[in-house]
Amino acid sequence: MSKEYQYLDPDYVYTDPDTGVLRNLAGIDDQRSLMFAESAAVSKRSGELRTNPIRIDSSRALFTIHHHLFQDIYSWAGMQRTVEISKGGRPFFLLAHFSNAFNFIDNLIWEYHRLESDDKLSLSRKLAEILDAINFLHPFRDGNGRTQREFLRLLAAEKGWNLNLNPPDNPDTYVRYMNGTINGDVASLTDLIYETMSK
Repeated sequence: MSKEYQYLDPDYVYTDPDTGVLRNLAGIDDQRSLMFAESAAVSKRSGELRTNPIRIDSSRALFTIHHHLFQDIYSWAGMQRTVEISKGGRPFFLLAHFSNAFNFIDNLIWEYHRLESDDKLSLSRKLAEILDAINFLHPFRDGNGRTQREFLRLLAAEKGWNLNLNPPDNPDTYVRYMNGTINGDVASLTDLIYETMSK
């Protein structure tokens, strides 16, 4: 399956029609330069969330996290996407049904909050279900992976656990995370989260 994303954006809401680069607050018109600037800004903002974490009460926290991470780069940081997205011919959740998806995720979060903090397996399973639902939703034009990983990290932290699905010293973790989310494999994501979470 192709790893390329496809976007239905005939009016170029997000991209410059000449360069194909995402419109950004710095006016960067080169993809590599934008990736570098974005990575630096998001890394800094991620560090801030470790010092001042956001409480995850509902799926709306996704928007708060996305805004915090990408506020220095995009004017649409923290805003729901307005274009349809697919990857390898498989569409992500359709915009017309977003409200149903958020209600479903809110219910998963409610179930997660009711779990005992020391029940690592149940926590891992529920986090995997939440991750799978958020990834299928893909609520943003860009930055979905970084937002959902931060969302899960914060949820785990609320129960007293550490979780990093993209550790710099273990690239295999990220590969397994990507494979699990791409394939919607909740079982393998559960195993990954269980193995990765620590006190």
